[in-house]
Amino acid sequence: MIEDISNSDYTDLVKIIQQRYGYDFTDYAPASLKRRFIRFTGYAHIDSVFELKHRLLNENGFFQEMVQYITVNVTEMFRDPSFYKTLREQVLPRLASYPIIKIWHAGCASGEEVYSMAILLEEAGLLDRCRIYATDMNAANLRKAENGVINLKDMKDYTYNYMQSGGINDFSNYYTAGYDNAIIQPALRRNIIFFQHNLVTDQVFNEFQLICCRNVFIYFNRTLQERVVKLFYESLTSLGYLALGIKESLLYNEERYKFEPVSISNKIFRRKV
Repeated sequence: MIEDISNSDYTDLVKIIQQRYGYDFTDYAPASLKRRFIRFTGYAHIDSVFELKHRLLNENGFFQEMVQYITVNVTEMFRDPSFYKTLREQVLPRLASYPIIKIWHAGCASGEEVYSMAILLEEAGLLDRCRIYATDMNAANLRKAENGVINLKDMKDYTYNYMQSGGINDFSNYYTAGYDNAIIQPALRRNIIFFQHNLVTDQVFNEFQLICCRNVFIYFNRTLQERVVKLFYESLTSLGYLALGIKESLLYNEERYKFEPVSISNKIFRRKV
């Protein structure tokens, strides 16, 4: 494992990744990304920056292993229950007025929050007229998410989160237990579309009533945050909703004046007309 990466070596790594693979990490928060590079070298048993650069340049498949490791994969069902309770009470009743409801989960990781949303919509009687677009830059994340397989040992905590969010049914009705896994019921997956989308480089691809991008901004510097919020603004219908993570904010973003707060504590905003 490498103990540290100099600023010049960090810059070299970001350039190699961009030029060789087309992934632009230029505007990711350097301290956070550097830590993930270092942790990856421990995982991959790499002892020098030279070896890391060499393998990135010369080994097919090595970068995909690396990007799977360093991109955000941490998520859980009904994470921050008060956020989902606010969606139930203040957002979904407004969305119910649309004949077709389009929702974008950007940076969906392994899909736990996407399925949480599907459960909310099912309980609100809205899932049949919803299309949920779940995107991530990490193809391995998307494969896992699309399978709807979750570690069974986590379901006790997720059940608690669900109940705290105002859940009205027996949570076990939403999955089937098999060995060490919980498999999300196919009925919840029927209107979810998973595909790759890179917030750094890709553009608007639809118009949405709700965009959820939770706990992704914390890995971006301010320049990239500005760019992504502009992308979200352009992707929202008039009076559409934007949901960020609890520790994230629009406070210093130049686009903030184009949104009004719905819930400051839960970081839910609404695009102005």
